[in-house]
Amino acid sequence: MFKVALVDDHELFRKSLIFVLEQIPTIEVVFDTDDGNLLLNYLENNTVDLILLDIQMPIMDGFTLCKKIKQLNTAVKILTVSQLTTKESIHQIFESGSNGFFSKNSSTDSFKDAVLSMIEKDYYFDISLSDVVKEAILWKEKQNDNRLTLDKDLLSPREKEIIFWSAKGLTCQQIADQLFISKRTVEAHRKTIMDKTSCLNIIEVVVFGLKERIITLEDL
Repeated sequence: MFKVALVDDHELFRKSLIFVLEQIPTIEVVFDTDDGNLLLNYLENNTVDLILLDIQMPIMDGFTLCKKIKQLNTAVKILTVSQLTTKESIHQIFESGSNGFFSKNSSTDSFKDAVLSMIEKDYYFDISLSDVVKEAILWKEKQNDNRLTLDKDLLSPREKEIIFWSAKGLTCQQIADQLFISKRTVEAHRKTIMDKTSCLNIIEVVVFGLKERIITLEDL
């Protein structure tokens, strides 16, 4: 079972998401709260696979909470669920280490698709991956952030293949089938890539691949 936790200060909305999630057979909601600190306490002794969190919360905002979660466990997947859809907000979500963004104004079916994408692909954005990556590159240049400019030779040929197929939007299982390796091996490669490049999520990995010309925008 895929363990999910939720943090949102609107109880009715939170319970509505839980109801939808419980309709997905492979998912188990193990924790929900309106307080980010309570989630952090829970994570000290428990593991979850996916966390859904709001941005606008009174005790601790979602950006801060996301960073703290990633400090505890870089492997956990985080889907930010919010009404904020400005470019600035999307970039802050991206920079905080979130694996994806889902608008609260979207449909129930879209929400299910978002959660399944997080499980299968490790990311989800309401806009296309290529649009997110283009915006991310422009944002990095605007901020003069060279953190992703590293030596591309630190990656093995296999790791570069993983970046290429990830940019294509393939799931870990689909990449495994393409390369005739196991899904677990693909997951291990992805983790190694993020460790080597100090990337917080797959979007940053793709941005790194573009900056170092491992892939091109046409590959997206």
